Amino acid sequence: MISQNQSQQQTQKILPQQIQLLNLFQYNSQELLLHIRQELEQNPYLEEVAEHKEDAGSDEYNREAAADYKDWEEYADNDVPDYKVEYANYFNESDMPERPLAAQVDFREAAKGQLFLLNLSDREIAIGNYLIDCLEETGLLEKDMETIADDFSFSQFLTTPEEIESVLNYIQQLEPLGIGARSIGESWLLQLQAKKKKSLIERKAIELLANYYEEFKNRRFEKLMDKLDLEESEFRELVLFLSKLPMRPVAGDAHSLSPKNNIVPDVEISRNGEDFTITVCGIHSEQFRMSDSLQENMDQTKDKAALQYLRSKMQSANWLLYAIKQRNESIMKITKAILQMQEAYFEEGDINKLQPMVLKHIADKVGLDISTVSRLTSNKYAQTPFGTIHLKELFTEGIENKEGEVISNRVIRHALEEVIEREDKRNPYTDQQLVGILLNKGFKVARRTVAKYRDLLHIPVAQVRAIWA
Repeated sequence: MISQNQSQQQTQKILPQQIQLLNLFQYNSQELLLHIRQELEQNPYLEEVAEHKEDAGSDEYNREAAADYKDWEEYADNDVPDYKVEYANYFNESDMPERPLAAQVDFREAAKGQLFLLNLSDREIAIGNYLIDCLEETGLLEKDMETIADDFSFSQFLTTPEEIESVLNYIQQLEPLGIGARSIGESWLLQLQAKKKKSLIERKAIELLANYYEEFKNRRFEKLMDKLDLEESEFRELVLFLSKLPMRPVAGDAHSLSPKNNIVPDVEISRNGEDFTITVCGIHSEQFRMSDSLQENMDQTKDKAALQYLRSKMQSANWLLYAIKQRNESIMKITKAILQMQEAYFEEGDINKLQPMVLKHIADKVGLDISTVSRLTSNKYAQTPFGTIHLKELFTEGIENKEGEVISNRVIRHALEEVIEREDKRNPYTDQQLVGILLNKGFKVARRTVAKYRDLLHIPVAQVRAIWA
């Protein structure tokens, strides 16, 4: 029997321009500049303003008052934004380098070049380039496959964790050996598996890393010796061999959390007495404008195809200027909200004063989506009175200490790193001993948490640290 039912349901559609806006949010100042340069070459309607107005992109944060911001909707219907000139701060003249900066080959660009030479489809190349951009400065991949698949599906085209992992296998074949590994153990495994001729100790190391790495990290050495059929002296030789392998695929300081000196900050936070001033650096919409001459040409054009082309370019230029303005205003909102939550930290830069803060806290404060906040803080740096910091590193989970107070896990990681740096190198602390030491400092954490943070800091187990001494 045929019947007709009426139901009401709510659906949400994401417009292409919204996706483009989120992609633009992910750019840092240098990437945004490159994007706009390309747009200037392709869009005759967009042109650069010759003069800039100083300090138009700054805002003062006061403890007792917060500046009001216009809603996104206010700008959505504006065909032509308000073009006032504004200051774009890359280098002050007094800070200009006296000699050219030496060109450095980024390992990511080198990896993308190798990936392009493989016999892969355009789809695999796109996923591979995205994966390479996700790599840490160590060359390791710390994001899980599900998160990467979700982010990539939103920004480009639909994919699955299985497809991401399939492409990751290609990346793990590139030079330097070990990039794309998800742990130090996997990096070691990739390096050893690439060797054509393998000695007995190398074959045992591969067996350990492929099957028993978790047991090795947790110091279950007696069981490992039985499983690998090794005597104690042979097992000690194996551990010594592993300790000589590089801890990271990409050379450099694995423990450095500070960016390189030639990074251009996206935000500047300065202090004037009790108040802070926030300045969004780099590109501003007021540095560009629509071409008046082309507007006159469009009014005189009678050819429908040419008219449609000019209108599309005009809309594209209008949208880009709106998007830049929206990006900068959102960064300003987010930075102000972060400053309000982390005021004690920004007063002196003392990491021990960092408060637990997750993306949702800031998203709720500024009225934006969590994914939007994530994109606007990823790969963005802030210049502060105590140095340049990565905004994303300020987001940390909270752990309750023995007094019942919730503290940032970044504080615990810092304390753990300090304890290990000061230990007796010939008799290093085990993870269980580190639990007791941290407890005496007021941090109540489990042994598996200590092991997790130690891995994040790329610090090996006590047995390996003892051999290094």
